[in-house]
Formats: sequence, C-alpha cells, structure tokens
Amino acid sequence: MKKISLLKASTSLVLIASFLVGCGGAGSQSTSPSDKSSGTTTNQVKQGIKYPTKPIEIVVPFAAGGGTDLSARAVADYLSQQWGQSITVVNKPGASGALATDAVLKQAKNDGYTALIHNVSSTTALMGGKSDLTFTSDDFEFAAQVVEDPLAFVVKNDAPWKDLNEFAEWVKANPGELTFTSSGPTAIATFSLVEFLDSVGGDYSKARMITTKGAADAMPKIAGGHAILAIQGVSEVSTMVKSGKVKMLAVSSDERSPYFPDVPTVSEQGLTALKAKWWSGVSFPKGTPPQIVAMWEEALAAAANDAAFQEKLKAISAEGAYLNAADFGQLVKDETALYTKIATDKGLRK
Repeated sequence: MKKISLLKASTSLVLIASFLVGCGGAGSQSTSPSDKSSGTTTNQVKQGIKYPTKPIEIVVPFAAGGGTDLSARAVADYLSQQWGQSITVVNKPGASGALATDAVLKQAKNDGYTALIHNVSSTTALMGGKSDLTFTSDDFEFAAQVVEDPLAFVVKNDAPWKDLNEFAEWVKANPGELTFTSSGPTAIATFSLVEFLDSVGGDYSKARMITTKGAADAMPKIAGGHAILAIQGVSEVSTMVKSGKVKMLAVSSDERSPYFPDVPTVSEQGLTALKAKWWSGVSFPKGTPPQIVAMWEEALAAAANDAAFQEKLKAISAEGAYLNAADFGQLVKDETALYTKIATDKGLRK
C-alpha cells in the first residue's frame, strides 16, 4: 500500500503480535481474543482504558451506496471482527456533509463510540467554501486516512464524446449547456470542475449545478441524462461504469486506475491534471480520549496490511492509502487553505 511508513508498519506488526500473545508493553496491554463460541467480547486495554465495551456507531455524511459509505462499511466489518463488538454505519446526508459532521463533532459524546468517516467534499472543500459552519479543523480528532481515490470524469454511456479532449471542446463551444452533479457549491466536484474549466479555457460561471446527496444519487442522474458530467472518485462510480450505464472519459491521477486500465489519465490526453483528489478517513469529536483515537489509528494501520481488508477495498474499486493521525490532520489543514483560496478567488466562499 502507498504512504505507509516502515515505522508505522512495524508498529502495526508489533501490535498484532501483542494481541496474539495477550500482553503489551509498558503502560499498554491487550487481552487475547476470547473464544467466539463463548459469546464474550474482545476488548483492548490501553493506558487503563478498556475499549470497546459496547456497540460503536460510524456516521457517514452521504447517502448509502457511495464511496464513503462503502469504505465505512469495509472498516466497520474489519474492526467488528477484530474487536468483537457491533459497529453500525449510519448515513446522515444533508447540507453538503455539514449535517453529519456537526452531529458528530458538536453533538455526540466524545467517548469514542461515535466515529465520523468523512471525505474531501464534507471536510476540506466544505470548510474552504463556507465561513458559517459550526466546526473547523480544530474540532476534529483525526485518527487516520483510509482511502485515496483518483477523480473520474463521468458522462452517460451513449454520450458523443470519446475522450476528455472532445468534451473540453464541446464545453468551450457550448458554455451555457454544461450541467454537472455536486453535493454542493463547495464540494470536491465543484472545485474540480473549476480547475478543469480554468485549464481548458471554459467558463465556470455558465455551468449549472445539479445538487445531489452524494455519488449514489449523482450516478443515476448521469445515467438518466438529468446531468451531463460527474467528477467523482473512481470507487464511487465503479458499479455504474461496470454496468455500462455511464462511462469514464479520464481519471485525474499520475497513473491509470488499476481497476480501469483502459481509461487514460487527464495528463495523457494533454490536459492539466487536477490538484484536487478524493479521500476518506476517520475522525472523532475533540476531547475523545487519545488512547481510544490511538487504538483506531493502530487498527487502521493494521488494516492497511491486512489482505482480507484490502480485498474488501478492491471489491469496491477503492485504493487503500493509509495516513497516520498527524499526517491526516496536516493534509486536512493544507487542503482547507487551498480550497479557501480557490473559493475566495472564484467568489464561491459564503
């Protein structure tokens, strides 16, 4: 997997070994997994905190079926098996992701039993585009990034353009006809379209946004001809592409997607690659015990080296890209600054 440091990988292996032998280092210990037939719960003990001792809820800011939702379910399944506790995924779409983010960061208890699996649209793009949110990056306790996905340019399967160059020429010739899907005026799809149109000489002010509740809502609109373009993560559009209802014109990444090797990158077509990228990660409300956040960080590092978990990501055409808590937090702060500048320059910031 990419972006996994040798030190972190080593730490993960040591952690797993300590679980198996039922002991830990100074100040940290774990109980060995109990016999599943006994019905007892497997818990970790870290610096005096036993966790988890009851079911956990993972909140997703988008509708079921999208990339963030699918990655959340992969995480929930993996950790529930590791920890012996039920982990439920709850979808709370609305307000471009702000509804769920506020529900977790500002309303939920900071006891580690309510986690947020969020993505670029509901986090850095949202905070960059809106000045009236109830939360900032300082309200997150970052645990880890889990997935990083190339962005895909997607149109209806029978659309007349065979590649992104042809599409760019059509956009320039018909500036008032472009419609695109996005979960809001400051979602990653919007910022990506701004970047794309700037690079090809298009006019964003003439494009019309079709608001959606996430990729699972956007793809049927593209397939049904209710919008012309979607810019979403590869994992978010994979199912509809494979079904033949929509097609990819390009992916914006350094290399082609391993899941769609026949789709060229933006750069291969002589166009400027996007700076924007799609990712998802796990965070908690401020004040969550650091020992619990560290347990999630370590467990997700272990997942990054777990073959079964990686197979789950492959099944949804997602690319695992682990970042530890510190690096994930820095990514969020850097991206928020970038999108704040773009939104301000384009008059998108509200």
